[in-house]
Amino acid sequence: MHKFDEMYEQLPYAGAAIRQHYKRYDQWLAKQPGEVMRSRREEAEMIFRRVGITFAVYGAKDEDGSGTERLIPFDLLPRIIPAHEWDSMEKGLVQRVTALNRFLHDVYHDQEIIKAGIIPAEQILNNAQFRPEMMGVNVPHNVYSNISGIDIVRAPDASGNGEYYVLEDNLRVPSGVSYMLENRKMMMRLFPELFNQNRIAPVAHYPDLLLETLRASAPAATAEPTVVVLTPGMYNSAYFEHAFLAQQMGVELVEGQDLFVKDNFVYMRTTRGPKRVDVIYRRVDDDFLDPEVFRPSSTLGCAGLMRAYRDGNVVICNAVGTGVADDKSIYPYVPKMIEFYLGEQPILKNVPTYMCRNKDELQYTLDNMKDLVVKEVHGAGGYGMLIGPAATQAEIEDFKKAVIAKPDGYIAQPTLSLSTSPTFVDAGIAPRHIDLRPFVLSGSEVQMVPGGLTRVALKEGSLVVNSSQGGGTKDTWILEADRTARPKAESQSQSQSQSLSA
Repeated sequence: MHKFDEMYEQLPYAGAAIRQHYKRYDQWLAKQPGEVMRSRREEAEMIFRRVGITFAVYGAKDEDGSGTERLIPFDLLPRIIPAHEWDSMEKGLVQRVTALNRFLHDVYHDQEIIKAGIIPAEQILNNAQFRPEMMGVNVPHNVYSNISGIDIVRAPDASGNGEYYVLEDNLRVPSGVSYMLENRKMMMRLFPELFNQNRIAPVAHYPDLLLETLRASAPAATAEPTVVVLTPGMYNSAYFEHAFLAQQMGVELVEGQDLFVKDNFVYMRTTRGPKRVDVIYRRVDDDFLDPEVFRPSSTLGCAGLMRAYRDGNVVICNAVGTGVADDKSIYPYVPKMIEFYLGEQPILKNVPTYMCRNKDELQYTLDNMKDLVVKEVHGAGGYGMLIGPAATQAEIEDFKKAVIAKPDGYIAQPTLSLSTSPTFVDAGIAPRHIDLRPFVLSGSEVQMVPGGLTRVALKEGSLVVNSSQGGGTKDTWILEADRTARPKAESQSQSQSQSLSA
C-alpha cells in the first residue's frame, strides 16, 4: 500500500527528500538542538496548563486516574500546506457547505430532493436527528449551519500522490477552533523567528469573523443585536472553548438558567435587570435546548425557546435540526446534493462508503470487516467504531453481531492510509497520522480563516486522532509564498497577534 507523508517524499525519513513547501522549515529545524525542542515542549505544556486549555474525559475513559481534566498534547512541528492546495480546498469547502445548507432548507420545506428520488424519504424522515418541529421554520439567509467543521484527510492515490477527502461533516456544534487559535499563539511565542522567515496566513481574526457571522444572522428588525454563547456549563468537555470564544468576541457566556422567555422573546438575567437576546450561539445539543419541546427533564436549556425561535424573535446558531445533514448515513449522498442543488461536480471527494442498510453492502461489510472501518451513524469522538485491521477476531465478531442487529445504524469505509506528518515524540521525530478540521462560517456570505485544526494520532500506527482517544494537535500553516500580497487588515492582524504573543 502506498504511503504519503506531508513533509518527506518517502518513508522512512532517513535520507528522504523534502517536499518543496517544507524546505525552509527543514533548514531551520536541522539547526535546532534536541534539548532545546524538548524544553520548548515542556514550556508549551506549562503555559497550556496555566491558561487552563483542557478538555474533559468521562467515566471509564479516565483510565489513568489523573482526573477528568486533560491537556491536549501539542506537537511543536507544524503541518504546512502550500497556498495553491488551500485555495482548491477552500473552493471545495464553500461548495460543500453551501450544498449542505441548501439541503437542510429543502428538508424542512419542500423536500424536493426526496421527490426527485435522490435520497429515500425514510432515511431522512426516520432519522433520529430530523426535527419535525423545524418544518416550515424560516432561518436568516436560509443558513442552518452557520459554523461548520469539515473533517478532511489526505491519502495516497494509485500513483502515491496525496489526495484530499472529506471524512465527515460536523454541522451541529463543531468544536476545536479554540485549539487552532491557541496553537498559533503558542507557536508565535515559542518560535517568533519562524514567523519572520515564512509568510504564514493569519488565523487570529477568527473570533471577529465569527461575531460578524452571528450578528449577520440576527432578526432583521434588530439594529444592534445582542449575541450570547450558550454553554451546558463547566462540566462539559469543551467548556474552555465556550468561555474562550465568548471572551474573544466580547459577548456574554450564559447557561440555560440565565435565560427566560417572556411574550415569545428571550431575555438574559443581568445585574441591571433583564436584557433581550437576539442571537444564541448554542453549544448545547438539540435534545436539551427547550424542555417544553424536547427532553422535559433538561435543565441545560430554556423553556419556551422554540416558541421565540419559531416566531423569528431569536436566532439559534447552529439552527435546530442541522444534525440530519451531518449524520453518517446521509454523508454518502453529499456529492449528489452538490449536483442537485448547485449543478456542479464536487471539488472535494467523499471517502467510498458502504451503507449497511443496503443488503448487498451489508454482506460486503460483514465479509470484509477485518479490512474496513465500521462506524455508528450517530457516533462521535472516535467512539462506536471498529478499525478492522487493528481489531482482534473477537472484537470483529462482537461488532458483526451489533451490525446484524441494527444494519441501518452503521456504515463502512475502506481503511485509508492517512497521510503522516513528522511529529516530535520521545524517541525523536517520527511519522504520525493526521487529519484537518477547517471551520467554515456561513452568514450573509461563506468565509473562513486559512487553515484549521490539525489533529494527530500520537500513538504509533494509530488512525484515531480524537483528543478523547489520546490524540494531539498541531499548528496548521497555509504558506502565502505563492499568493498575491494579502489584505492589509490581515497582515496587521498577524503582526498584532505576533507582538501580543511573543
